[in-house]
Amino acid sequence: MSDNRYETAVSRYFAAWNADSAEDIAKAVAAAWTEDGSYTDPLAQVAGHEGVAAVIAGAHAQFPGFEFRPLGPVDGNHDIARFGWELVSVADGSAPVAGFDVITLAEDGRIRSVAGFLDRVPATA
Repeated sequence: MSDNRYETAVSRYFAAWNADSAEDIAKAVAAAWTEDGSYTDPLAQVAGHEGVAAVIAGAHAQFPGFEFRPLGPVDGNHDIARFGWELVSVADGSAPVAGFDVITLAEDGRIRSVAGFLDRVPATA
């Protein structure tokens, strides 16, 4: 675990997004988010561990064989951190989706809220 609480929180965040099974997602979400933690982006607005886990499972279903990776450093102050990310194909390294998230941390270092922004998305037909 990092000495930097922002990097630690973001590392847990990526662990949740990259977990392989429903059970692993649930465990990783519980480790990363507070019980009433929320996640909001242009496509979803959920709260609680089950809601966050469902959004993650939905991303896995839509993009099988992809993983979330950090894009640049984590920047934080007080209880807020921001970071970029991209969704990368394990097979060919393509990254059709990228974004930027802002998280608010609880006193215990877990995520209280996420505000996500999509900077790059695949073209739709």
